[in-house]
Amino acid sequence: MFIIFLQTSYAVGSLVIKSALNKGLNHYTFAVYRNAIATLFFGPLAFFFESYHSFAGGNRKARPKMTVSIFLKIILLGLLEPVIDQNLFYAGMKSTTATFASAMCNILPAITFVMAWMLRLEKVKMKSLHSQVKIIGTLVTIGGAMIMTLIRGPEIQFPWTNNHTLHHQSPVNTMSTQDQIKGSLMISVGCISWASFVILQAVTLKSYPADLSLTALVCMMGTLEGSILTLVVEKANTSIWSINWDIKLFAAIYNGVVCSGFAYYISGVVMRDRGPVFVTAFNPLSMVIISILESSFLAEKLNLGNIVGAIVIVLGLYLVIWGKSKDQKQQGHESSLNQQENGMKRPIKHSVDVVNSHGKPSSDVEVV
Repeated sequence: MFIIFLQTSYAVGSLVIKSALNKGLNHYTFAVYRNAIATLFFGPLAFFFESYHSFAGGNRKARPKMTVSIFLKIILLGLLEPVIDQNLFYAGMKSTTATFASAMCNILPAITFVMAWMLRLEKVKMKSLHSQVKIIGTLVTIGGAMIMTLIRGPEIQFPWTNNHTLHHQSPVNTMSTQDQIKGSLMISVGCISWASFVILQAVTLKSYPADLSLTALVCMMGTLEGSILTLVVEKANTSIWSINWDIKLFAAIYNGVVCSGFAYYISGVVMRDRGPVFVTAFNPLSMVIISILESSFLAEKLNLGNIVGAIVIVLGLYLVIWGKSKDQKQQGHESSLNQQENGMKRPIKHSVDVVNSHGKPSSDVEVV
């Protein structure tokens, strides 16, 4: 349920961002404002729920001690997703459509799976049917993403599409092939950065299991690093920092609180139990929701290549999720058997008192 809520939030956020980009939103400053709002929202929550209770004598392990290694990981986390991924994703969406950008992100589970496999966070046995299905599903997912990128075909008109709804705000309907390729490359590199962020987050949570604090610190680092990037790229262009009470401000608030803050927190909580691959495996749900919303409210048009590629991606991800679920059941069964065997082999210790020459008990002796 957490992941379904997360993907629904991503879909709504993509629709809001695309509308704001069409009205001239600068994606560099938007990434800065988004993470700054997330920091202001989750900073006090982290302080109260993870620091205050620690000081009050509650769970003293709620926030571990900050070390140089953890601090460097947080700096890298702030660079991977809040800066690199978000800016490349927004730039790619500006060149394409929100539906196309969400569909391209479906390669994220495949990239995460490969990275987790290489780092041994995901167990793969080549002779196991479950592992073979996961590998095939990964290849099918990548193939579906290539279909969506390279094949266009005739446009598909949905029954709920209103041709005149916000049609004057949809200049991306005439998206050129060059823009599509450029946007695809940006989104693909952003997905690699996002997958790296998920893997590094899973590793960091093992040594720093403070979900709220990690969320606030990553957003704060993303704000600082994103500000430096914006100043370097945009230089003296101060007009991009202006923001009014319009869709641009709403996009920053919504995506900062929900798509950055809550997303990082929910991802951390879920991947503790299910792993990083499971967190990213539900991305097609976001694509389905955004396709319906965008074709209904922004009059965006889908083509046959998008639909065929999306179907192939969903099939590939189903294979990955099926193999993952079977692996988890098998690992749980093996773990229970190991616990039973360890319990049977565990020696039983008895403590007896040894009486010295004065008739007084001396040190205890354990008899196995």
